[in-house]
Amino acid sequence: MASTRAPGAKKGILERLDGGEVVIGDGSFLITLEKRGYVKAGLWTPEAVVEHPDAVRQLHMEFLRAGANVMQTFTFSASEDNMESKWEDVNAAACDLAKEVAGKGDALVAGGICQTSMYKYHKDEARIKKLFRQQLEVFTRENVDFLIAEYFEYVEEAVWAVEVLKESGKPVAATMCIGPAGDMHGVPPGECAVRLVKAGASIVGVNCRFGPGTSLKTVELMKEGLGATGLKTHLMVQSLGFHTPDCGKGGFVDLPEYPFGLEPRAATRWDIQKYAREAYNLGVRYIGGCCGFEPYHIRAIAEELAPERGFLPLASEKHGSWGSGLNMHTKPWIRARARREYWENLLPASGRPFCPSLSKPDV
Repeated sequence: MASTRAPGAKKGILERLDGGEVVIGDGSFLITLEKRGYVKAGLWTPEAVVEHPDAVRQLHMEFLRAGANVMQTFTFSASEDNMESKWEDVNAAACDLAKEVAGKGDALVAGGICQTSMYKYHKDEARIKKLFRQQLEVFTRENVDFLIAEYFEYVEEAVWAVEVLKESGKPVAATMCIGPAGDMHGVPPGECAVRLVKAGASIVGVNCRFGPGTSLKTVELMKEGLGATGLKTHLMVQSLGFHTPDCGKGGFVDLPEYPFGLEPRAATRWDIQKYAREAYNLGVRYIGGCCGFEPYHIRAIAEELAPERGFLPLASEKHGSWGSGLNMHTKPWIRARARREYWENLLPASGRPFCPSLSKPDV
């Protein structure tokens, strides 16, 4: 199987999805760059695109090489309410970096906005839409390929975001950071999906806050809700790269390990291959990751779905399928691990004596 797709004119996001292609998103930026020393936890704003562009460029490149078809602008929380006068320069720089890297492969650029810090306390539709529109003006000027409204706890605010982004005339994806219990006002996932599609989203789903299994359950509920009303749209999932079965309604932010002790919960590459296959079987064709989703996780998606896509990512040149590279190991018991059955059936140990298997959320 070829390691890359043959070069050619880039197709748009809806052209790809309408044609049945698998679109692979990118992964973690905030948490990954915090670990690498370029982002400060707390407000989680992306000044790194201006302060440390090489670090952001490198992470984009790693996701591209791993198989990502989308370079999402690193503009999470980059609105005026969070960044004051710096917001415009940050949005423009993030677009330039994403475009630069996308141009090195068969990737699209997605301009991303997220929930505001204002909505929870001041549900002022006009003021909030103004914040979204400011970022949209930069994305329009930079001519990104499509737009993503992501990480919304409340469907009402997500609908406002979609309504603003639709003003551009570009395709809009909308994802919420909710689990099966629905949004923070108790709106079920199915109803959230219906409202987002009616607002104009061409792609709907979930991102962040929950691990692979929980995220897929939520998307399944969205699909059922859309089906019950006769609506059809493309589905999208970008879960955490962490296991979070003990999360409450608020997701991993309520776990005592958030954000600095999550490493023992990290998903293996084999977990993510399972996630990719289950997502595909559910009918999801836009599959990526969010916090904790490293480039090797994106490679796992690309490798699992290589039969459907017809090619492997560049990063697979240094990775044997299902541990096949271990055939060269000098120890026979390690050579015996060079098979799919071993890794599919492995139950990884945490390596931490006396640690509980689950945690109690703080709220």
